[in-house]
Amino acid sequence: MADQQQPQSEQPNTLPSNNKAEPNNGASKRDTAAKPKPDAASKPSSTPKTGLLWLVTLCNLALLGAGAYGGYWYFNQHSVTQSKLDTLRTEVSTDLAQKESQFNNQFQSFEQHLTQQAETTEQLSNSEQQQQQTLQQLQNQLQGALAQIQELDGRRPTDWLIAEADYLVRMAGRKIWLEQDIRTAIILLGNADARLTSLADPSVLPVRALIAEDIQRLQQVNPVSQVSVALALNGLVKQVDNLAIITPKEENQFSDQEVSDSASDWQQNLLNVWRAIVDDFIRVEYRDTPVEPMMTAQQQWISREQIKLALQQAQTAALAGQQTLYLAAIERASTIITSDYVQDSSAVTGFLTGLEQLKNTDISKEVPTELSSQAALESLLGNRVKRVFGEGASAL
Repeated sequence: MADQQQPQSEQPNTLPSNNKAEPNNGASKRDTAAKPKPDAASKPSSTPKTGLLWLVTLCNLALLGAGAYGGYWYFNQHSVTQSKLDTLRTEVSTDLAQKESQFNNQFQSFEQHLTQQAETTEQLSNSEQQQQQTLQQLQNQLQGALAQIQELDGRRPTDWLIAEADYLVRMAGRKIWLEQDIRTAIILLGNADARLTSLADPSVLPVRALIAEDIQRLQQVNPVSQVSVALALNGLVKQVDNLAIITPKEENQFSDQEVSDSASDWQQNLLNVWRAIVDDFIRVEYRDTPVEPMMTAQQQWISREQIKLALQQAQTAALAGQQTLYLAAIERASTIITSDYVQDSSAVTGFLTGLEQLKNTDISKEVPTELSSQAALESLLGNRVKRVFGEGASAL
């Protein structure tokens, strides 16, 4: 601005002195701008200075606009950046709060886990101490038991044979009362007596005498096998369907209707031929006994089933040792066969013979309810073996 004012102050000095001073500088400037330029040489410096002034003004305005736009852009960007920073600060604060909460929870959980681990470790330590104490007690008990066994083995090494004899006698009792196996029971009692004999101890002679008494009592029991009798009855049941039932055809056979080869029997042969021809048309039978009606198929089936039922009842009675029921069932089956079946048949005869043999078989058995030697062996075992083990157990 100082440069622009300095040419204006120097302008009167450059003008010629004979020119009149203009009363108003502003009017002269307007007149000079409005009038056309008569000559470029007359005013050489007025137009460039005015353009320069406008150029400087425009530059100043452009700089002001650019500064204003830059300030606005900076303020806008600062606001956006501040907003983003606030949002980011909020998110970071929230994330940090969540992380801190999670860390606190995990830390508390870790503390609880450590506490539980410490309690578990303490419990395991206490349990290990108890187990060590128990193991020590068991070792002491084992050593005491070994000492007792060595002492027992050194004093009476053959007392185990008494325990074996007691076991064999018990097994014999089970064979008698549970399985009705007298033969096996006698063998077991004999083995028990052999164990006591190997002791070579006079103090076991009373027990051996009782074992011999039990063996004699068992040998006097009926040796018939009830199972064998039941199997024999089962075989007869399967043969019932093969027995021949009485029918009128089987009773009305004429044995004298055969023609002989002898010439002297011509009259009898002629009579037989005549009867054979006439019997096809007319038959006359003479009976001195009451005529019984022929059995139907249903009655025959019932008769066979009655025999089977009677034999099955006899089989059940044989297994149970019920002699009375056994004999009654066999008698009922024999009566039915005698009245309804052909007695001349070999199958019926053999069947009746088998029934008669079974009828004469004694299936009753008087089994002793106890063995005399069992209580004596228990007493002997208690005095020699169990007493020693009982003291050892109490000492432990």
